[in-house]
Amino acid sequence: MENNSEDLGIEPRIYEVGYLLSPSISLEEMPVIYSKLKDLVVSLGGEIISDEMPKMITLAYTMYKVTQNVRNKFDTAYFGWVKFGMSADKIGELKKKLDIDSNFIRFLILKTVKENTIATKRFIHRDSRRKMPILKKEGENTASLPIDKEEIDKEIEAMVAI
Repeated sequence: MENNSEDLGIEPRIYEVGYLLSPSISLEEMPVIYSKLKDLVVSLGGEIISDEMPKMITLAYTMYKVTQNVRNKFDTAYFGWVKFGMSADKIGELKKKLDIDSNFIRFLILKTVKENTIATKRFIHRDSRRKMPILKKEGENTASLPIDKEEIDKEIEAMVAI
């Protein structure tokens, strides 16, 4: 009897596969290979959460992969990713199928969360004219305090020496 995690009410785990595809794949073939990967995930009982069509990138370093007894060198590749939910016992099978596909230069399967984890850049406007607020003690009037330049210089020297 097959032990299916969905029949037992167990939530599938969330994974993301990031992959590099061979740059020798034509633009006409790319949607077919991309669809095959998504179909493979679904055929193994997975559910696609989000994905991105592979895009050509320049690799940070040269990668090599031996295919049919030939060592291939790659400086560019198509990079894409797919986030999906799947039973943990099916991940090994997915890995085996991706390993034997000669279109994949490299791939990485990670456990992740369902929520969007893409960090957005925040714009922080720093106004150079803004001054640090001066904290006053209760009952203290800062305008009446005498300024001792020598004491300030000593404090600055002590801070710089650290």
